[in-house]
Amino acid sequence: MALKEFEFGFGQTTQKVMLPEEHISDVLEGNPTPACDVEEATLECMRHPIGSRPLQEIVRKGDKVCIVCADITRTWNHSDQFVIHIVNELNRAEIPDSDICILFAQGTHRAQTPEEDIRVVGKEVASRIKLYQHDCKNKDELVHVGDTKLGTPVWINKHAVDADKVIVVDGITTHLFAGYGGGRKLILPGVAGDESIQINHCNALGAEFGSGINPATRSTLLDRNPVSDDMQEASDMIKPCFLVHSIVNADGQICRMVGGDPYEAWLEGTKLVYRIQKVPMKQEADVGFACAGGYPKDVSLYQGSKCYDPADVAVKDGGIIIAIMEASDIQEPPAYLNSFQYETEADMERALRHHFTIPFFVAFNLFCMTHKYHIILVTRPENFEAIKKTNQTPVATVEEAWQLAQKILKDQGKDDYTITIMPHCASIVPFLADK
Repeated sequence: MALKEFEFGFGQTTQKVMLPEEHISDVLEGNPTPACDVEEATLECMRHPIGSRPLQEIVRKGDKVCIVCADITRTWNHSDQFVIHIVNELNRAEIPDSDICILFAQGTHRAQTPEEDIRVVGKEVASRIKLYQHDCKNKDELVHVGDTKLGTPVWINKHAVDADKVIVVDGITTHLFAGYGGGRKLILPGVAGDESIQINHCNALGAEFGSGINPATRSTLLDRNPVSDDMQEASDMIKPCFLVHSIVNADGQICRMVGGDPYEAWLEGTKLVYRIQKVPMKQEADVGFACAGGYPKDVSLYQGSKCYDPADVAVKDGGIIIAIMEASDIQEPPAYLNSFQYETEADMERALRHHFTIPFFVAFNLFCMTHKYHIILVTRPENFEAIKKTNQTPVATVEEAWQLAQKILKDQGKDDYTITIMPHCASIVPFLADK
């Protein structure tokens, strides 16, 4: 039996495993896209934008500019490489540093440390520009700007509301229930109040109890997606003047920058992401190795959960998913792990409908999957007790996970099993080649 070595990102390190080559059905990676010159691409997208005048023509001397920037959980977007070019472009438009602030779009996430601020925007920007942490529960910093058609009260951080011009900064990739990240998400949930966030995200559930997750609110779906539409309506109330977003390739490098109209440029970016991440597979496999992609995508179980959705597409019902994430910050956010306290999916859905939160919903999605697949999670040993509560089986190495998977396959009487490898699972959109 010929064996082939595979290597997976695990935090800041990697793990390796030898797998039987004749059983490998697919190795799914994003379509090869070369890295770009980040400064050149950022300047190009600001000076020749999509659906907009150049940034220097939109802002004017005397404007107070708020850059709403994705937080530490999104550092895969490499914002530390391009925020400096946005600030310098504003300076060229006679907007001094003193008239610029950065508001981190933390949504329901915790505040960042000063070290994390630097990792998000870079050392020079952090030393030059006023930085604000968004706290969705601090009502003193929230302003009610209206209600959406779906009835979401839109409470937004005052720094964004009070600014003359708002620029939204992030990267674009697929999103579990909003279709794609970035764009309107920088406003809701990014700098919105807790009530606004929870009510908006309730649309990710079906209309009636027992219907589970709303099928219109899934990865890559934007048409008639009520979560996304509601977010866009909230963002339109703030009227961001410009967007600058990165797109990363399968190697985690910036390969494109899009800039311009906050909706049109973002939408064009989602189409680019789809072309890069859409990958054909021969068949649904018996075993799927689903790696979050290493740090920062696997910094927590919550963030790493983005790798389960592609695995759900690539693996047969009743199959084995080997998820790989270090989860060094396993308790972040506490509400996520605390959601795994129910015996049945019905009990969990009932509780979720009574009090919807984003971490609770993401936990519900995973809990449903653990009843559909055997899920083995490769993570730190100190995480084991917490992971057991999620209905997953924790192990310390990919090799251990493979040994356990082989035992399950043997118990199932499967000798002709198939394996699909997804080294950067959060960055692909698998689909059956014959469909």
